[in-house]
Amino acid sequence: MGLQLTSDFDVVDRVAQVAAGRGTPPAQVALAWLLQRPGVTAPIVGATKPGHLEDALAAEELELSAEEVRLLEEPYVPHPVLGHG
Repeated sequence: MGLQLTSDFDVVDRVAQVAAGRGTPPAQVALAWLLQRPGVTAPIVGATKPGHLEDALAAEELELSAEEVRLLEEPYVPHPVLGHG
C-alpha cells in the first residue's frame, strides 16, 4: 500500500510540474488529460467554488502535447480494483 501512495504523490508532483511549465493551475492540466483519454466523453466535475468551474471550462480548451501526456503518465502505477473479489 505504501508504494501506491508514493506513486500517487509522484503523479501529483508531475501534474504540478506540467502546470507550472504552462502557467496554468494543476486542476486544468489534470482535467485536460482526462478529456484527452479515449473513451472519456463526460467526466464528472464537482464545483463548490466559481474557480472550480472556471478551471473545468478552461481545461476543455487546453491541448496537452504528446510529451506532456508522457510526463503525466510515466509515474502512474495502476491500483487494484477494490470491492471485487
